[in-house]
Amino acid sequence: MDYLPLFADLKKRPVLVVGGGDVAARKIDLLLRAGAEVRIAAQTLSPEVEQRHQAGEVIWLAREFRAEQLDDVFLVIAATDDAALNSDVFEQANQRCVLANVVDDQPKCSFIFPSIVDRSPLVVAISSSGQAPVLARLLREKLETLLPASLGKMAEIAGEWRGRVKERFKSMSARRRFWEQTFNGPFASLTAAGQLAQAEEVLQQQLDNPEVSSQNGEVILVGAGPGDAGLLTLRGLQVMQQADVVLYDYLVSEEVLDLVRRDAEKICVGKRGGGSSVAQDEINRLLVEFALQGKKVVRLKGGDPFIFGRGGEELQAAAAAGIPFQVVPGVTAAAGATAYAGIPLTHRDYAQSVMFVTGQARPDGDTLEWATLAKGQQTLAIYMGAMKAGEIGQQLIAHGRSAQTPVAVIGRGTRQDQQVFTGTLENIEQLAQQAPTPALLVVGEVVALHQQLAWFGHQPQTEGVQRPSVVNLA
Repeated sequence: MDYLPLFADLKKRPVLVVGGGDVAARKIDLLLRAGAEVRIAAQTLSPEVEQRHQAGEVIWLAREFRAEQLDDVFLVIAATDDAALNSDVFEQANQRCVLANVVDDQPKCSFIFPSIVDRSPLVVAISSSGQAPVLARLLREKLETLLPASLGKMAEIAGEWRGRVKERFKSMSARRRFWEQTFNGPFASLTAAGQLAQAEEVLQQQLDNPEVSSQNGEVILVGAGPGDAGLLTLRGLQVMQQADVVLYDYLVSEEVLDLVRRDAEKICVGKRGGGSSVAQDEINRLLVEFALQGKKVVRLKGGDPFIFGRGGEELQAAAAAGIPFQVVPGVTAAAGATAYAGIPLTHRDYAQSVMFVTGQARPDGDTLEWATLAKGQQTLAIYMGAMKAGEIGQQLIAHGRSAQTPVAVIGRGTRQDQQVFTGTLENIEQLAQQAPTPALLVVGEVVALHQQLAWFGHQPQTEGVQRPSVVNLA
């Protein structure tokens, strides 16, 4: 181990920074966040540092570095473009046993700055001992995606409760089990949701009845987006990495499923028109059953769970059973698939509104308001409409929408095998029959922009450039 990792308490401690440029400004920002008293020795100050000086946040000690400036400081940072001066700062600091860092000169550092993931009071520091700082930064970026912002608040609350927990559980092993359960259970979810009072109520319940509270599970509804794993939200990824059980439907892509925690139990509960399906009542039952077993249950749904995903019904079942729950929204198909097809849902010249519509009516016979849907200057994004595309086209035309209205059927939108079929409203059924599923129907003048704005998909190579694969039946 080349460096001993330490976390220094700099609150109200004097720290000297030699240099006042942009590099120094970055170090000064870190020092101020740690509560240090920052003193500066520099000929000039950058606008950012000057602003901090005018605000009284830093002390401009002198225009030149002198060795005696090190006599009462905790550590020193040399951040100038003068190699001789930086070397002098390091040597003078060594003689006084003051920790020193010369920026971008690892041999002249008795301490180094790590890459930092800040979830204060929880802080993660990554260092390559100065050998590969870019690699350390890349690792930090990966950790940023995995560590929820709520960890800091969790740590803060835990610190406030440490005394009570220590009083309740005398052995270290019992306390460890308590905190492991706490940080992996409803307390963590409630904190992430900003329900801090309820989170502390859960802590109190666990202290009062640890055996009962250990059985608490929860349900988390996660929108998986339309297919491209890159569209999964950061929060969705974090939750999937913590799941004990994942119930997913057919609309969730393999790329997204690959991001689920490896040892989580994965159960397909998908529905397919005309094919094998899991009844909604059965899905609700499974959610409740697993949660009552004390498991963290993730319900992974294509697109967004609250847009034609029946997510509300599933959470009603959880609520009726007294199970805590939360929702992680996702990119809905209308937004994702059309964006990848180069079709803006609204446009000042073509559509001043957009309507999300389902092509599947309720079993009790509720029908769509065709007269409203057939109005011009609006975009219709129709989910689950491929099987009834012919009826949809006929009804829209019958209620006043022009048969020549541009339409698109986007099959497997945002995925590598995405296909876009364009034409007019009078042949929408023919388009839908050719498109792979899942498919989104788009009706409106904005579809005409597809040829100009399409950017994603597989196409024959033309001078090294890939263009989207399009079938036009207009």
